Amino acid sequence: MNGNFTNKAQEAILAAQDTARTLGQQQIDALHLLLALISQEGSVVLTLLQKIGVDLETLKKKAKAALDKIPVIATPQAFGQFYLTQDMAKILDRARQESVKMSDEFISVEHLFLALLDTNTKAKEILDKAGFLQSASATSLEFGKLNYADTLKALSQIRGGTRITDPEPESKYQVIEKYARNLTQLAMAGKLDPVIGRENEIRRLMQVLSRRTKNNPVLIGEAGVGKTAIVEGLAQKIIRKDVPESLKDKEIIAIDLGAIVAGTRYRGEFEDRVKALLKEVNRAGGRYILFIDELHTLVGAGAAEGAIDASNLLKPALARGELKAIGATTLKEYQKYIERDAALERRFQPIYVQEPTIEDTIAVLRGIKEKYEVHHGVKIKDSALVAAAELSARYITDRFLPDKAVDLMDEATAALRLEIESQPVELDQLNQEIQKMEIEKEALKNEKGVSSKKKITGINRGLADLQEKAKALELKWKTERDLIQSVRGMRKEIDDLNFQTEVAQREADLQKVAEIKYGKIPNLLKEIQRKEKELIRFQKKNRLLKEDVGEEEVARVVSRWTGIPITRLIEAEAKKLEKMEELLSKRVIGQAEAISAVSRAIRRSRAGISEESRPMGSFIFLGPTGVGKTETARALAEFLFNDPAALVRLDMSEYMEKHTVSKMIGSPPGYVGYEEGGQLTDKIRRRPYAVVLLDEVEKAHPEVFNILLQILEDGRLTDAKGRVASFRNTILIMTSNIGSEHIARMGALGFIGNGEEGEKENLKEKVMEALKSSFRPEFLNRIDEVVIFNHLGKQEIKFSTISASRKSKKSWNWK
Repeated sequence: MNGNFTNKAQEAILAAQDTARTLGQQQIDALHLLLALISQEGSVVLTLLQKIGVDLETLKKKAKAALDKIPVIATPQAFGQFYLTQDMAKILDRARQESVKMSDEFISVEHLFLALLDTNTKAKEILDKAGFLQSASATSLEFGKLNYADTLKALSQIRGGTRITDPEPESKYQVIEKYARNLTQLAMAGKLDPVIGRENEIRRLMQVLSRRTKNNPVLIGEAGVGKTAIVEGLAQKIIRKDVPESLKDKEIIAIDLGAIVAGTRYRGEFEDRVKALLKEVNRAGGRYILFIDELHTLVGAGAAEGAIDASNLLKPALARGELKAIGATTLKEYQKYIERDAALERRFQPIYVQEPTIEDTIAVLRGIKEKYEVHHGVKIKDSALVAAAELSARYITDRFLPDKAVDLMDEATAALRLEIESQPVELDQLNQEIQKMEIEKEALKNEKGVSSKKKITGINRGLADLQEKAKALELKWKTERDLIQSVRGMRKEIDDLNFQTEVAQREADLQKVAEIKYGKIPNLLKEIQRKEKELIRFQKKNRLLKEDVGEEEVARVVSRWTGIPITRLIEAEAKKLEKMEELLSKRVIGQAEAISAVSRAIRRSRAGISEESRPMGSFIFLGPTGVGKTETARALAEFLFNDPAALVRLDMSEYMEKHTVSKMIGSPPGYVGYEEGGQLTDKIRRRPYAVVLLDEVEKAHPEVFNILLQILEDGRLTDAKGRVASFRNTILIMTSNIGSEHIARMGALGFIGNGEEGEKENLKEKVMEALKSSFRPEFLNRIDEVVIFNHLGKQEIKFSTISASRKSKKSWNWK
């Protein structure tokens, strides 16, 4: 077995042979092997030399220079036949001895390298003279140079007592460095965002971790509520020593389970990696706390072809108390995967993480605001933070706070930074004009005649004028941009200095703390004030750029994400709603009462009088065919959402049978069409801001009304896959022909308004009686308004015909 080489060792020997072939040399020497080993990507030899601090580039140059001195083959016929030199044969034999000494079953690259260090060859002479990088602690080496004893010691730290039992041992070395992130080290380096408003959850986490038994907490909450942030908050508390004695000096390691599974081609490889991880954790003597995000992925991970999955590999270590772990998952996945495995469930103590309120989210945004200001180099107004929390809570319904609010703030600041670093609109327009004139000038050059020359002269004058303006504008823009970026750079310096202060305080270096706090930071703050005053003076006359994020910038991002017009999100909507009747009447002719009823209901909803959890409005439109019921729905979609396509129309005659009801929310699991989703729920999940038109609702099966009741009461609907579609920002319109015969009795081409008031009320009562006989009371009670559409009179029909003919004319002209 000891005669076998690992894959990396075989690659190194073949690379040595290729180097000999390239250089036209017939013998493979130790020098060829040395160059191959120090050039091999992903090799433990590279890791080893980097750990020691060897200057690899200089070492490669020396090896290449020595190889160039080896004579080339005399005759081309001999090319292709390679021989090992005596030195190379000694190296291979010494490597075999090293593998036996270390109880390894394969000869690996580290054995070959140790053999090079311990065998008198030209390669050893080069290694003895290896240089070290300035950052390396070469003085810590026993003999002040690269040697066998120190290299063996460094190798044992990398391998950690792992024996080589397969051809790919590298995947089991430094498992924690390869497959995990050390959150405590990241916190120490200032690379984690501050955690605000999660003190109770962090305290609960510390309580569970401090228990004698069952001390493995699992954070359960929806995606984006801050489960990972809570663990990062604990890491920050650990470096500040603000934890119980039992948690001091602990390190939180976030495991990447996907990386552990990746590349495991053969049975047993995954188990070997997990075992190597557990061995490294045990060797640390309880210093490590594992953080397993998406804990449910443990179940079934790596269990291909009958192999043991990750959860079963971790259970014994958790049961013996050798391993402390923090898990994080959603409630749905916890119930589906963890609760089903009773042995795994009892190892963990659940901690439920709720979605924060809007007020808590605003506090979180205020806490992390400075990090984003420094990163993007812009200022964030407090109104922008409030808008990010409130608008995301109201309009982004398929995600959770604070994650969606943070993303809103981040994208708004990124968009503003892009505007600062890009050419302003005015300059861009000037450059386009210049380009057009230059193209025109080039075209006129090909023409002959006095008029062409006159035109070219005029263009030249215009070009000179525009170029002068563009040059002046570009100078103003660059000056303003440079001032903004200068302030940004100094703010970044202050952020770095604040971090250095924290580090110095932890190390009790009071002199450095005083030097930074009372020297460097005040000086930078004075310089920032001076630059900001200079910027304000400049912007009074020449402002081209905006460097602060406000409510409008956040609203613009929400508009891009959701398709809601920006006027809906800011104060401009109120003015628009005041003119609602006037604007809708231009589209829908002869239905003043209907439009007035709809407008009142919409204004009530937008004023916050209606319940927030319910749709913005729910209506039943009654009346005969052709009086404008569907046209009113289209007009509403265009008025509210600035998009005529924001109309989701379902013909309820397609839902007359009981089995067709499932089409609205999707077929249940195991039935045909389960993967396709629901016709209604999928459309609303993709476009949550729409007018939903249910045509001829009286034809629908009674089961449909159970679904509609849920929409009208809760403003949400769960599809067959368990996904929630929110109807809070929709308007639900149901059309019906019920009671049409009563309206028709008022006379063909008659108009309700022309009759007596008593007759009108009598008509309404009859229509409502017909409605009550067709629909259940609990359904009608949840409708905001029942709107009766009038028969159209001659004048209204005339106007409608003229309007339709104008549209047709426009269409014909376009074609």
